[in-house]
Amino acid sequence: MAISSGTADGRSVGGKAAPMTKEEKKVIFASSLGTVFEWYDFYLYGSLASIIAKQFFKGDPTTSFIFALLAFAAGFIVRPFGAIVFGRLGDMIGRKYTFLVTILIMGLSTFIVGLLPNYDSIGAAAPIILVTLRLLQGLALGGEYGGAATYVAEHAPHGKRGMFTAWIQTTATLGFFLSLLVILACRTAMPLEEFEAWGWRIPFLVSVALLGISVWIRLSMNESPAFAKMKAEGKTSKAPLSEAFGQWKNLKIVILALVGLTMGQAVVWYTGQFYALFFMIQTLKMDIATANILIAIALALATPFFIFFGSLSDKIGRKWIILGGCLIAAATYFPLFGALTHYGNPALEAAIKNSPVVVVADPASCHFQFNATGEKKFPSSCDIATSMLSKASVAYTRQDAPAGSVAVIKVGDKEVQSFNASMTADGLNFDADSKKKEGELKKAVGDTVKAAGYPAKADPAQINKPMMVLILWILVLYVTMVYGPIAAMLVELFPTRIRYTSMSLPYHIGNGWFGGLLPTTAFALVAFKGDIYYGLWYPIVIALATLVIGALFVGETKDNNIYAHD
Repeated sequence: MAISSGTADGRSVGGKAAPMTKEEKKVIFASSLGTVFEWYDFYLYGSLASIIAKQFFKGDPTTSFIFALLAFAAGFIVRPFGAIVFGRLGDMIGRKYTFLVTILIMGLSTFIVGLLPNYDSIGAAAPIILVTLRLLQGLALGGEYGGAATYVAEHAPHGKRGMFTAWIQTTATLGFFLSLLVILACRTAMPLEEFEAWGWRIPFLVSVALLGISVWIRLSMNESPAFAKMKAEGKTSKAPLSEAFGQWKNLKIVILALVGLTMGQAVVWYTGQFYALFFMIQTLKMDIATANILIAIALALATPFFIFFGSLSDKIGRKWIILGGCLIAAATYFPLFGALTHYGNPALEAAIKNSPVVVVADPASCHFQFNATGEKKFPSSCDIATSMLSKASVAYTRQDAPAGSVAVIKVGDKEVQSFNASMTADGLNFDADSKKKEGELKKAVGDTVKAAGYPAKADPAQINKPMMVLILWILVLYVTMVYGPIAAMLVELFPTRIRYTSMSLPYHIGNGWFGGLLPTTAFALVAFKGDIYYGLWYPIVIALATLVIGALFVGETKDNNIYAHD
């Protein structure tokens, strides 16, 4: 619905945008600042996933890390449900009071994580409580973003919605950046052993101070003028859920917003920030502090481009900036992540090239080793061999062997034979003899891959930090392209009376499910295939699907009237 040059949007005079008042600027700043704190809370877990895996999940390192990522993803999985619950409240009673509820849930859940005893102290109750807290965080964040984006957009004058909502878009990256800074400060203030034992809790506990500031700020905010006007006219929705999702004319837009916009935006966002960080730590074996510093620098350099692309979308439109980011990202992920390996761990790159590893095994004995509980052991010779190689970040290919044969690991011209393990009576672990063989095989494989040039860790002296920052900056630049204009576009797609509910659901399904599950899915794909880059196919396929659907079925929105009730 194109907007006229009169006063249809309630904010323009004589075809020109009315300037923002001092009070409006204040409440927009307050909304953005509160959202920074909320993202800080949420991302602490992601940044500390490798340590949390050791603290709360029992099992081998690879399985524990995957389970920790699953717990991280759990917070994303429930975000759409938070969008439904709090979106309904926001459309019925207002944006301001919904804000207060979401920030309280998020802040208290994060603080409790800092106090939670680990697995060694309270056993299985530890991961159960942790996942519960993650679910509460996800529900709160599900209600937060749609409200913040709607609130700011409804204050912004026509012609500047992209720029003003882009400030909300910076909050996720700034919150991530703030979490990294606090983690680095704690990490550098104590030995690594102490940080991994108890120091990691400090960033979670600090969040209680941020909670107090955020609540104070939110109490000083005014209600959205668009909602206040609609409420005064008695036109608020009595059943926003049925209006948003029970009527095809609105449901169709919700579906297109998901598959033609937010699905691709989400995977580009999480690949450029989280997956890049996980890749450096888990695959390239870089020191956690170094990896965090590099990504923090890249984030700091790229963050202004959220505002740039948001402002640009006010001039040329939002659709093609978002879809263009999806296309460029999909086309360049493989070379960019290859460059991360080249500049971050050149010894690993050289080893993969010069000493290819092949697992020769009966294909029937090779399984997809996705173990959510961290308890199950895989006793076949193929699974034992591939598990050891994955833990060492050794890329491998598989070659079929006759049925019933024992797997053999070929490293260059050398061979190491695996074994079929025997299980204990309860079926949960290898028996004593098999544990002994496992230790011997692990040493043999470690010695062989080390002799072939595979490094146990990235050599700090060999890391080309300026080039790493440049590559990471490019990855985050893609994030700013797809994320900078998305809030304004989602707000403009839906009428005021059901806007909070309607825009929140596709955003959080896209970001919560397609984006939040990216690290877990990508690492599981890498472990299964044996190719350290294989996980990139997930974001590439999703981004290209969004490009096609968005190009064909999603229209431009920058001139839509956001004061329309229907």
